[in-house]
Amino acid sequence: MGEKTIFKKIIDGEIPANVVYEDEKCLAFHDVAPQAPTHVLVIPKKEIRSVSDLSDEDAALVGHLFVVLRNLAHELGLEAGYRVVTNCGVEGGQSVDHLHFHLLGGRALSWPPG
Repeated sequence: MGEKTIFKKIIDGEIPANVVYEDEKCLAFHDVAPQAPTHVLVIPKKEIRSVSDLSDEDAALVGHLFVVLRNLAHELGLEAGYRVVTNCGVEGGQSVDHLHFHLLGGRALSWPPG
């Protein structure tokens, strides 16, 4: 993937993050520029650029990420509702070329998002 992304540097421990969950497959941490009272990023440790770059072999990993998202939503008290978002490509609003999911909650979220 070329030069390390900020997320790879967080995975490698080169940049600190407020980690809320970690296992052998993924890492979850609070976003430094939150867009909601609760805003956590869940990223795979495997370097995948975006949804467009997923392979069929990544299906189990993506399923794992969604189970982690569900569990975090419960642990963070988001029973009233939450949103899971991933941006894909420049026009989709992706700013870091490493697959990541935003877990947003803690307030009513409007639609359309932007």
